[in-house]
Amino acid sequence: MFDTSNLFHVSSVLNRQSIARHGLDWTRMGAAPGIFQINNTGGPVDLWSVDGIDEELLLDNGNGFVYLPGRIPAARVRLVRSDVPPQVGF
Repeated sequence: MFDTSNLFHVSSVLNRQSIARHGLDWTRMGAAPGIFQINNTGGPVDLWSVDGIDEELLLDNGNGFVYLPGRIPAARVRLVRSDVPPQVGF
């Protein structure tokens, strides 16, 4: 048995429809691809809650962020906040 966590994912609003339909699947995020570029469009972002992740499967990308090397189905993601404006000087 493993512990699961509720984690968060930030993505460009351009990916909203894809994430809502297909979950977190980088192969379907054609509008704003780039798994390690945070807010690669410079525009507003959405905040997604991601349920049931086994933290032992997360990998460190070397820049202070972690990722799951696989797809996460739409049933395990939920839009928490939409259209968050870009942060300047963050």
